[in-house]
Amino acid sequence: EAQVVRALREIDQTLKVVKYAYEKGEEQQALTNLAARQLLLPDFLFVVSMTDKAGYVRASTGATDAAEMSVANVANEDYFRFQLDEDGFAIGRPRQDESSGEWQLVFSRGLADPEGEFAGIVMVSVGIDYFVSGYDIAKLGQQGLLGLLGTDGVFRVMRTGETVASGEVVDYSTLVQELDEDSDETPSSVMVNGWDGVKRFTSARKLYEFPVAVVLGLSFDEQMQPVAVQHRIYVIRAAAASVSLIILMTLLARLSMQLQRSRQRAMEEQIAHAEQVEHLAYHDGLTGLPNRSFFSKLLSQGIAEAGRYNRKLALLFLDLDRFKLINDTLGHDVGDDLLKEVAVRLREALRETDIVARLGGDEFVVILPETNEAKYLSEVGKKILQSVGRAYELAGQNFRITVSIGISVFPADGQDEQTLMKSADIAMYHAKDTGKNNFMFYSEELNKESLQRMALESSLRVALERNELLLHYQEKRDLQSNQVTGVEALLRWQHPELGLVAPRQFLPLAEETGLIVPIGKWVIETACKQCVAWQADGAAPRKMAINLTARQFGDAHLIADLADALRVSGMDPGLLELEITEIVFMSNIDKAVEILTRVKAMGIRVAIDNFGTSYTSLSTLKQFQFDAVKIDGSIIRDSVTNEEDRALTEAIISMGKRLALTVVAEGVETLEQATFLRDSHCDEVQGFYYDKPAPAKSKSTGPS
Repeated sequence: EAQVVRALREIDQTLKVVKYAYEKGEEQQALTNLAARQLLLPDFLFVVSMTDKAGYVRASTGATDAAEMSVANVANEDYFRFQLDEDGFAIGRPRQDESSGEWQLVFSRGLADPEGEFAGIVMVSVGIDYFVSGYDIAKLGQQGLLGLLGTDGVFRVMRTGETVASGEVVDYSTLVQELDEDSDETPSSVMVNGWDGVKRFTSARKLYEFPVAVVLGLSFDEQMQPVAVQHRIYVIRAAAASVSLIILMTLLARLSMQLQRSRQRAMEEQIAHAEQVEHLAYHDGLTGLPNRSFFSKLLSQGIAEAGRYNRKLALLFLDLDRFKLINDTLGHDVGDDLLKEVAVRLREALRETDIVARLGGDEFVVILPETNEAKYLSEVGKKILQSVGRAYELAGQNFRITVSIGISVFPADGQDEQTLMKSADIAMYHAKDTGKNNFMFYSEELNKESLQRMALESSLRVALERNELLLHYQEKRDLQSNQVTGVEALLRWQHPELGLVAPRQFLPLAEETGLIVPIGKWVIETACKQCVAWQADGAAPRKMAINLTARQFGDAHLIADLADALRVSGMDPGLLELEITEIVFMSNIDKAVEILTRVKAMGIRVAIDNFGTSYTSLSTLKQFQFDAVKIDGSIIRDSVTNEEDRALTEAIISMGKRLALTVVAEGVETLEQATFLRDSHCDEVQGFYYDKPAPAKSKSTGPS
């Protein structure tokens, strides 16, 4: 298996190299250029060729006559037709070379032109006996079998003794059995091989990354011949012994066998118990991966070996994004199943020599030994993101989850276990801060940012106690009457040293640490009191809009906090409007419907924020029964100059009208935008063109 896999990987690597060179612009010169750089397989065994999309051979390492090559066409070959339907590694059925009469195998991959369309194939031809050259008659005998069987049931090559053949058709599913994932052994069975009628011990194993299986057979008669000879000797000796001696020996043998079996069972039980204890001590009970203790030893050994041989070693720190939301909404059982599936995908995405471990919770780590290129590390990071990011189907739910990855390299980013882990952890948190579903390399700048982040988090924890938080308010206006219909409360932080901190700097931190819950409660209470205070100063009743984050929306005390704020302030519930983005309620629709139903029952209005930037559908708007829809400012910004955004804005307004929703356009900054929205019959607007956010004291008599 190892010999065949190594040969197939070399062939596939050649196909990928030629494909890469062709699609990067070298086209028909790719073979010449790669041969000059000695990047192709030896031409005395392998012939590398390229065709156009019609199947004509345009370049080949084995062609000596250009005219002969120009008329060669493989369009009707199975490996060419395969690439027309799907792009991948293909192994054609055996074919006989017309000039040499030698049977060959052809391996191929598709080529694409700059527009991504099919442009032909690259193929590697090699004699079939290359794959059975390891047949050892001394071990396999004259009636043994060594073969390469395609998943289509056609033998690409088989060898028995000195005879090499190909093209035999068998039942693949009968010959190649599915293996138990927990076993490394390939089952064998005694069967009469249909292609030559020889009874053999036959074993077959599929090569997991190629559409073929290795088949091995040992002749039953050849293997059992020594047993038959030995059997006859035993019979002769037994017949010559006396009856008394037979009885005595039988008794002694029985007693000895019983004692041996007893000792063997005891020893096997001790070994099994020791292995189980050792496995539990060093492996995670949920995923079966190495645990924190075992990983620490493996990392220390890896660092010592890399230092001894002056090599580099890479450490990847992985943390699942929004895993707590999965646990909270779907339950811990689903969360455990998800962790097990992630562990499987990580093992599949990495090499066998790479080490994957689970530290606990949703944290995984990966050791990549003998790694020294940032380009390769980037490819590994992308492969992990792609593998983990595929859809999951657990407990009847179909969902996706992403992962953030931090990468540190020995010895540049740390020369001991603790420092290397710390560097990867810092890089991982920076990857989360930049939007999640990303990977980031460690650098000194990240370390400085991490220290700044810790300092900012420490200050944020006491900001509420020190009255450093405040609210600014931005007006909403009716487009037809130009009257102020309400305001939106916007959170600000007046830091004693840093000054006014932008929301994008501290709100994600508050959401991640959970501080957004007490801060959000304060925002609701303060905004409600301010709304009532404006009315007491003589202002007409106007709606107060407050944004809710995902953490606030999932808080078990949200309904109680809203009720307390309305009761203490004396505010009319109909004046309070909660703005919620789509991602907040789409993670668990049933739970969101329950919460929004209770909110609506209190008389509070609900608006969907940032509409038009995601995948909210008409059915979603009907299902949740919103009161208002806010068109995202990014769409409004280009609605005057961009036809697509203009049409989208008009469609949203029209849809909102049909559903009896109040349509609000945010981010209005110019007269042209306001005029367009008025002509499109938008209900309300909000933006710098009308009013900039300001503290309540500047609007003491109510919004003007």
